[in-house]
Amino acid sequence: MSLPTSVSRRHFATLAAAAMASPAVARGQSRWKPDKPITIYNPFAAGGVTDVHMRLLGEAVAKILGQQIIIDVKPGAAGTLAPAMLLNAKPDGQTLAVMSINTLRYPHYQQTSWNPLTDFTYITGLSSYTMGIVVRSDSPWQTFQDMIAAGKKEPDKYNYGTSGIGGTGQLMMIEVEQETGAKFTHIPYKGGAEWMQALMGGEIQFIADAAQWAPFVDDGKCRILAFATETRIPRYKDVPTMIELGVKVVGQSPYGLLGPKGMPPEIVESIYQAFKQASTEPKVTEYLAKFIQVPWDKNPAEFRAFAEKYYVDVKPLLVKAGLAKN
Repeated sequence: MSLPTSVSRRHFATLAAAAMASPAVARGQSRWKPDKPITIYNPFAAGGVTDVHMRLLGEAVAKILGQQIIIDVKPGAAGTLAPAMLLNAKPDGQTLAVMSINTLRYPHYQQTSWNPLTDFTYITGLSSYTMGIVVRSDSPWQTFQDMIAAGKKEPDKYNYGTSGIGGTGQLMMIEVEQETGAKFTHIPYKGGAEWMQALMGGEIQFIADAAQWAPFVDDGKCRILAFATETRIPRYKDVPTMIELGVKVVGQSPYGLLGPKGMPPEIVESIYQAFKQASTEPKVTEYLAKFIQVPWDKNPAEFRAFAEKYYVDVKPLLVKAGLAKN
């Protein structure tokens, strides 16, 4: 028996509404909203690029989620103190942390109370640092080869700065030393603000780290000797890569956002979507461009997959560098 026309129309309208709503559900567009300010632990020093990046993102995310975002600086333990602070946090989306890639290296050579693959919830990738070798503009080294020659002639005499022990900068330089025979002395700092001050003050002779030095290069205070990238950077098209110079070294250094383990998927998705939207804000992209960075968009599944693969792949490099054992 056929239904009355009015019922059929109501039934069709209900099905149509459900069909229209289903794509939003499939995309995970949750309506979760925090009921109090969100705290994000930042593993790098105040005033550095990551700190400012997170504060700019925080301003945009606050408007999207309707709550203040507090960036709490927690440098230490080679950039792993911030994520470690999530161990005792509730998985309610109110407490998060920036994860530097060193979080996936540190447990290979240092005993930790946490496991990067089981103790955190992966939320989103944020950005990736561009690595290079930089000296002051008055340095006697005009080229990367000049620096290597000096490090061979007088091993360990010259100091270089990075963002910490076991970080991308130090690993990059360990590979450079192993490939060239040069030797330099590593001086770890808490972040770019510190090592830039050390370079300009003469405490170190060069920086081997992320492009927080770019504004100093642009205003003539510093000079880039080489990039640790696979290809040249268009903005500095005359600067060679180490690969071009015969030293096969590439510095990989992305960072992202973590939460405590066990976060509900709808909360994770809401935070991911908020940060994805915030990352497209002009003030965010323009700021990153100053330091040769771009957004590194990874959804929760992609970010976890990256972490799981890198955690395995990086161990042989750490063993080669003498930081980890087989």
